[in-house]
Amino acid sequence: MKPKSDFSIKIEGTVGSCPVGEKWGSQNAREGKIPVISCEGACIRGEIARLAANLVSKEEPYRRGCHGEMFTVPGSAIAQWMRASEKVVVIDGCFLQCHGRVMKHLVAEERLVLFDALAVYKKYTDLFDIEAVPEAERRRVARLVADTVISALGKGAKGPASSGCGSAQPAGFCGREK
Repeated sequence: MKPKSDFSIKIEGTVGSCPVGEKWGSQNAREGKIPVISCEGACIRGEIARLAANLVSKEEPYRRGCHGEMFTVPGSAIAQWMRASEKVVVIDGCFLQCHGRVMKHLVAEERLVLFDALAVYKKYTDLFDIEAVPEAERRRVARLVADTVISALGKGAKGPASSGCGSAQPAGFCGREK
C-alpha cells in the first residue's frame, strides 16, 4: 500500500485545564521523570499497549503521560513536561503506530523511543473486542510487552530508527540502541 500524504486536523482550543494534570506534569518535570504514553485504541491491541504503559510507568524514572493533553492542550503542564523531557516513551498498539506518527510532530524525533506492542506478542490480529481475550491473559501479555520495553530502555534505547522497526532490534522495539 502506498503511504498517504501528510494531513492535519484542526483542534478547538480551550481555556480549561485539568487541575490534577497540572500538578502531575509540574511534579514530574521538576523530578526529571520520563513520560510514557500509549495507544488508547478501542481494540485489544490498544488495551494491551495501555496496560503495558501503566506497568512501565511504575518503574523509575518513568511516569504516565497524558496523550490527550499533549495533543490538545499544548499549554498544559503535562504537555510542557513532555516537550521538555529528555525522551518520551511511546507504546503503540500495532503497526499503524498512530501515536508515534503524531508525536514525531510534537517532540523532537531523536527524543522519541517508539515501541510496537503487537510485534512483541504477535496474537489477536483477528480480534477487536477487548473482552474477547480474558483479563488474566490481557494482563500476562501486557506484562510481556512491559518487560520488553523496560529491558530495551535499560539497554540504552533512544530515538527512532529512520526505517521503523528493524529485525536487529528486540521484538517490538522501533528505535535504535546507543
